[in-house]
Formats: sequence, C-alpha cells, structure tokens
Amino acid sequence: MTQAKLDYGNKHLPMTYNQMFGYIFGIVYLAVGFAGYESTHGINLTASVGGRELQLFSVNPLHSDVHLAVGALLMISAFVGPALSRTVNAIVGFVYLLLAIAGPLITQAPSINILGLNFADDVLHALTAVTALTVVFVFGRIDQLQNA
Repeated sequence: MTQAKLDYGNKHLPMTYNQMFGYIFGIVYLAVGFAGYESTHGINLTASVGGRELQLFSVNPLHSDVHLAVGALLMISAFVGPALSRTVNAIVGFVYLLLAIAGPLITQAPSINILGLNFADDVLHALTAVTALTVVFVFGRIDQLQNA
C-alpha cells in the first residue's frame, strides 16, 4: 500500500494578509451595505438620523452606498494583487481613522451628518481603522519577510 507524499517545502500562504483582510472585510462591508437598505426604506438619502441596523448602528441610503463601495474596493484590490491590496487597505485604514476621530463632531451637527452617523458607528470605524492599519504595517511586514 503506497501513501501519497505531502510536500511541506512551500510554507507560504496562498495570499498575503492584506489580501485576506481585503476579502474578509470586503465581504463584511458588502453584506452590511446590502443589509442597510433593508432598514432604510422611506428614509432620505442623506438623512442625519437614519434607520437602525442591528438595533445599534444608524444608517441611511448614502451610508449603505459607502459600505458597498468600500466593500467592492477591498475585494477588487485583494483580487488584483498584494501591492494594490496593501495600498487600498492603508487608505481605508487612514480614512476610517479620520472618520472615527471626526465622527463625534459630525454626529453633533445634523447639517453635516450626511451619512447618518452615531456613536456606535464611530467605535466601529475606529476598530476597522486599527485592524486595517495593523494588517498593513504589522502583518504586511510578515508578508514581506516571507517573500524575501
């Protein structure tokens, strides 16, 4: 009886950590974007107080559009390759960090709160930013060392 030999010589992952982040968070943001439309029937595109998603997050149709765009951008960049995925993840991370910092100011001014943000959104944006930037600057370095 013969057994198949397994080759453990290639210890590299089939994709980089940045690509994995792009696919996973891309799917999540696409799902959240589509789910957001379910809770925004009859709500103005840029309403400062939107519908409730998961009873916690405030969304309006524009907010859902942004989730869909971010999700698609993350997925497409992950598919294109490691370099673009890392660049897009860094941009998304820094933009979400700025949004998390500015969020509390935006939520206090309904006239500029065109995404219908609330405190729960601010926290989630901060977590997304920290995760994206950790993947880019910590796990991205691991990818570089593996490919060296």
